[in-house]
Amino acid sequence: MSRKGMGMMAISLVPLKKASDAIVATFNRWNNDPAIVHLIRPVRSAEELAAEHHMTIEDLTDRLLTHDIFLIYADDMLVGEVNVIYDAPHLYDNERGSAWLGLVIGELNGRGRGIGTMALLLLEERLRAQGVPRIELGVFGFNEAAQRLYRKVGYTEIARIESFTYWNGQFWPDIRMEKRLD
Repeated sequence: MSRKGMGMMAISLVPLKKASDAIVATFNRWNNDPAIVHLIRPVRSAEELAAEHHMTIEDLTDRLLTHDIFLIYADDMLVGEVNVIYDAPHLYDNERGSAWLGLVIGELNGRGRGIGTMALLLLEERLRAQGVPRIELGVFGFNEAAQRLYRKVGYTEIARIESFTYWNGQFWPDIRMEKRLD
């Protein structure tokens, strides 16, 4: 599935079917990048934020059992990943068949160019075709750029979980958002 984005860039989602050393290395680089790590995972302290997390091929293979993972390409260059878990235990609204979304634009040259927007729209097309009724996600309270992105493509806030993650000397909420696909 692909679509031309802003600036006529071709954006595509490629399902990840099998873990590889190259993908594990890329995910580890993104998930430990000091410029974006605070946007990716919740933490309870500055020390936890600075701690590196490294997955193995076995970890990614196990993750593929519970997640649909799609690699995001912009003009044939890997720039990010979007993943989905169905009926995740941490959903705020446990409506049967709901998808929980995770999105990472890991490459600096992929940020702020509309790639996240296009990836979301492509994913929504795929999930709608599968009969998924809704998507839910969490976005940290300090991540205003992501909040704007999600609102722009039709997500609405449904809840806040206070003091969810630590960043920049304070605790921030996790803002839960949803988009109906039915």
